[in-house]
Amino acid sequence: MPQHKSAKKRVRQNNKKRLINKSISSKFKSTISDFQKSLEKKDKKSSETLLSLVDSAISKAVSRGIIKKRAASRKISKLTKLIK
Repeated sequence: MPQHKSAKKRVRQNNKKRLINKSISSKFKSTISDFQKSLEKKDKKSSETLLSLVDSAISKAVSRGIIKKRAASRKISKLTKLIK
């Protein structure tokens, strides 16, 4: 348990950041699962719209530093190949 005022503040900040990062991470994971479900239904039109949502969600995760740039690139590439 922190004793100093600055250490207590740092704990509060870390908790706030963790919750924000967790929400962004879960959002991009859920959009990916929605995309995969639409692929299973073989609904090409909705899959294409969901792919753009997945792309933006992954890009937001990269900008926040949740996932690395190259990992995001691989994910987007892999999902794009699935549509074709």
